[in-house]
This record gives sequence, C-alpha cells and structure tokens, in this order.
Amino acid sequence: MSAQIIAIDAMGGDFGPRSIVQACVACLSEHPSLYLALVGQPKLLEEILSTHRGVDRARLQILPATEVIGMSDKPSQALRGKPDASMRIALQALRDDRVHAVVSAGNTGALMALSCHVLKTLPGVTRPAMVAAIPTRTGHCQVLDLGANVDCDAEHLYQFAHMGALAAQAQGVIRPRVALLNVGTEDIKGNQQVKAAARLLQKAGLNYIGYIEGDGVYRGEADVVVCDGFVGNVLLKASEGLASMIGERIEAQFSGGLFARLAGAVALPALRRLREELVPARHNGASFLGLQGIVVKSHGAAGVQGLKAAIERALQQVESNLPRQLGQGLAAVLSPKQEDGDRM
Repeated sequence: MSAQIIAIDAMGGDFGPRSIVQACVACLSEHPSLYLALVGQPKLLEEILSTHRGVDRARLQILPATEVIGMSDKPSQALRGKPDASMRIALQALRDDRVHAVVSAGNTGALMALSCHVLKTLPGVTRPAMVAAIPTRTGHCQVLDLGANVDCDAEHLYQFAHMGALAAQAQGVIRPRVALLNVGTEDIKGNQQVKAAARLLQKAGLNYIGYIEGDGVYRGEADVVVCDGFVGNVLLKASEGLASMIGERIEAQFSGGLFARLAGAVALPALRRLREELVPARHNGASFLGLQGIVVKSHGAAGVQGLKAAIERALQQVESNLPRQLGQGLAAVLSPKQEDGDRM
C-alpha cells in the first residue's frame, strides 16, 4: 500500500499541540501506511515529541510555521494578516501535492476561507459544505451543511445534495436516500429556500425521498440529509449535548444505593459499550466537500480520541480518492460557473 501523507495543523484547537501530538502518535502506531506532517512551531513540537518514546520519525515530519490563527480571528484576518500561519502552510502543502489531506481543529471560518482561497473549489461548485456522519438507528447518515454556510439558497442546497450523495456512495451506500431537513414532511411546510430546493431535487436524478424531520434523521430514514449551515450546526451540537447528557445520567442512575450499584454491575458494561458507540468523539471530523483537496475540520474541543477520529476520517478519504470521485460525479450535473437559480 502506498504512503498516505496527512498534514496536521498542530497549533489549532482548544487543548493545544500536546493533545494533537498524542493523537498523531496513536494514529501512526495503528496505521502503517500513514505518514504525518505536523505544521507549527518546530521547537515546541520537538519538545512535545521528545516525551513520546518509540515514535517512528521516518513517518513524522515537522513543517515550520511561525504564526497561529486564533479561534477569535476573523476570516479576513486569516486571509490577509497571517501569511505564515500553521493552517495556511498546511493547506499550501496540500495545494502543492506534498501531502494528500489536511486536518485542523482550528477556527472554522478561517479554515473555510483559506481552503477556498488556497485550494479553490471543484468546477461548478459555488460553496463547499461541511459534512459529517451522524449515528442513527440503522447505521449512519451524512448531514450537510454543518456550519460553513449559515445562509443558503436553493441552488446551494441542490449542490449539497449531489455532493452528499456522492460522499455516501464513496462509503459503499448504493443509491443513497437523499432528504431535505424541514419542520414537517408535508409539501406545504418549510421556508421558500427549502421549497425551491425541493422542486430542484425532484428532477435531479437523485434518490430524493422528500422532507425529513429531526427525529427521522436518527431513525435512519435517509442516508443523506441536506440543510443550511445554521440548522445543521444546531442539529449537530444538540446531538452531541444529548449524547453526553444521556451518558452522564446513566452513570448517575447506577451510582446511588446498594440496589442501584448491584443493578449497575449487571447493566453498566452493556450501557457503556452503547455509550462508546454514540460518544461524539468517536464520530468527530467534518469534511469540507467541494474543494480541490481533502480538508477535515475537527471539533475545537476534541480530545485525543476525537482528534484521532478526524485523522482517520481524512485517511479514509485519501484512500478512496474522494475529490476525484466528487469531481467526476459533479461534472455530469453541475455546469462550471453556473449562476445561482439557473435551474429554477
């Protein structure tokens, strides 16, 4: 198997380089074909790496970057004010074919702006979309957009549907069911953008099944769910919060009196396995679909397990050559530089 090289923005995220380096070391030990390029301040990264014994340095290099994009920096600051930021250097390495993908836990707005500026979008794609797999009763569902585009028109949602369907197919889903997230399943429900997108998707050649409500997402009624970034981000954060709360409540229920502890001794192992399957960190990593390259955004507050999941998501997409599959699939349905609303 050929080497897969992934650049890691080592300076992004809430917990700093130490968690990122730890996740990288764990990934290298589990994936023999994986090579990593840590992008950031060399002295600091070397100091952290020195605390990890047995690291295969032949598969781990450091790309120097002197600047860091903060979580509060505006995208315009990232574009114009920090030419040597770790995030930008990582994306430039991807543009120049020195690596095969980029993973960052940094500023989402800055990552989107820099990705579009450095890598450019695939022909015909107006805006990239953030997509992630959400666990459902029957498996997983690809949901997009998750926050990259707060305001979307019908054409954007139409493009997201095609990109989401192609991403699902790349993961082995045959003829994925595509739905629009809405406040009801009736045709009369929804705002004007959703209704207009529904008219486009009805003649798009996809396996479009209509509207879906939030509870239908978790029942596994669709393989791809499309919405604007405002709604998608609320759905994602609410899902993460609910999963964490249920896990905490389960632990609390079995930590009371003697009877509760005895019952817990029997039930907790199975419940903990279930929680492990649903824990948000296990599903961390949202991909920017529509770019000329693979970019995965990790949750800023992700710990080692979450960061590792984001790196593994990028590795899967490198192995499947997702941008090439997207480019070929989208060429048949999207016209380059097509104006919004041309299909209306």
